[in-house]
Amino acid sequence: MLVPITRQKFEQLIPLVATASQYKYYWGKFPDILQRLLISVVSASIAVIVKTILGSKFDSILFLLGLIGSFYWLWAPVFWASICNVKCRRYKYSGFFQGRILDWWITDELMGQQETVNNQGELVIVENREKRINLEVGDETGFSTQVQAPLRVAYKAIAIGQKVEMLVMSNHTDLSRIEGISELFIPSRELWVNDYPYMRRDIFMEMSHHLRESPEMQTAKHRWHKRRSRD
Repeated sequence: MLVPITRQKFEQLIPLVATASQYKYYWGKFPDILQRLLISVVSASIAVIVKTILGSKFDSILFLLGLIGSFYWLWAPVFWASICNVKCRRYKYSGFFQGRILDWWITDELMGQQETVNNQGELVIVENREKRINLEVGDETGFSTQVQAPLRVAYKAIAIGQKVEMLVMSNHTDLSRIEGISELFIPSRELWVNDYPYMRRDIFMEMSHHLRESPEMQTAKHRWHKRRSRD
């Protein structure tokens, strides 16, 4: 079932500025941190070189630019997470989706390639692969979509037929065409299936609890069980 939500609630769910979990996501692993540190060092060095060339004429501007650049390693995760949030907030309409898991499967995805040199001095391409879980979810109206996330041990608890909830986004008033989705929540397991944590999960769970008890949701649940019994 799909229940439209207000713009105000949507902006509460997906804040303009990055949350702590979003910052952690973009903080990344050691290679990501090392790359940001390198950019910070290069930025600070460029500011010093330019100051040496131009003298004291643009001291204040160069100092500010150098300071910002030198702390790139620290503020970059906030910037990139906020950019991701802004892209989501461009959708004009949103809704609360409740459905079921129709199917799931595991795939081995190519995430990227890296060129390196082996002991013989030959150029080789190393593939970066990652196992990911794919979920097909749908509701009693026939709507279905797919969600993909990195495979985790906790996902062993996932089974066909489990109730799922998520936020959907669209530029159509009636949500007839879904153009964006959030992470997936499985209430019975209190389990989130996601790559990037789009939402304020505390607000989503509060909204979920309220809508779960609504008459519309109870009717949809009855129709689902009736359909399953016929199948």
